[in-house]
Amino acid sequence: MIHYIKELEAKINLYIREVESEEINPMNRSLSISNKLEEEIERLKAFIKTYSFKDMREEILFFKEIKPRIHCRLIYYRKVYNLELNRPIGGMTHNQNYFQWELEHIQEYINKHLDFYRYYRSGATYMDEIYFIRGTKPVSNMYFDSFSFERDPQFSTEDDFMVAKILAYDLLQQYLIGELLYLEESDIAYRAEARLTWTESKTDLCELIFALHAKGVFGHTPLTRLANYIQKVFNVELNSNFSRTFNDMSLRNDPTPFLDSLTNALLEKMKRPKRRR
Repeated sequence: MIHYIKELEAKINLYIREVESEEINPMNRSLSISNKLEEEIERLKAFIKTYSFKDMREEILFFKEIKPRIHCRLIYYRKVYNLELNRPIGGMTHNQNYFQWELEHIQEYINKHLDFYRYYRSGATYMDEIYFIRGTKPVSNMYFDSFSFERDPQFSTEDDFMVAKILAYDLLQQYLIGELLYLEESDIAYRAEARLTWTESKTDLCELIFALHAKGVFGHTPLTRLANYIQKVFNVELNSNFSRTFNDMSLRNDPTPFLDSLTNALLEKMKRPKRRR
């Protein structure tokens, strides 16, 4: 088993390194890695269902250390994908509150399962035969985050998922703190520079942002990240409900009056006679 696990983890680590070095978009990166991890965990599941553990110690080793070590990455990358997908469109304050709330959610989970958390973190072993041996208690739906393989009693104990989630939350805390520090540093640097202020309406700015995103002028940058950047550049804070704004704009008789006015202003300037130097 150990040889198989080493090869599997080496394969996973190589894939993660390649994706993280080549893909700069966090949503694309986390989605790609999540899909790969799901495939590899399904292969691991098929292997374990046909494998006979040598003894109880090996089974505990697998469900307490090996499986959570792999599974935690899937939980982490899926969570990062959802975080970026639902990231607020609003300015820095909205994003800070969003990431801070996620950190508080992690702490709430730890507090809710504090007895097990302390047991695992302390390195205790006296309950391992109950927590990490299959069939010692039924696998419930209590902790499932839509991972179908967790419902298989041949591949799961009640508590290996909790270990994986604890490890995933360790990674997620680092990610969230890193994002908060990035926002803080960006704000400090931003305040140190002279800023231009947007003087047209917020709806006009939304219209411009949607057009830039639709055209893909900044590549595959997510709409939320593009909006956050433009809000900082132009010193304005928009409504965080961007999808509603887009729907309202699409229902107007003239959906793009600001973009049309830009075109007209540019054409008008081109018609003016040029001054001789």
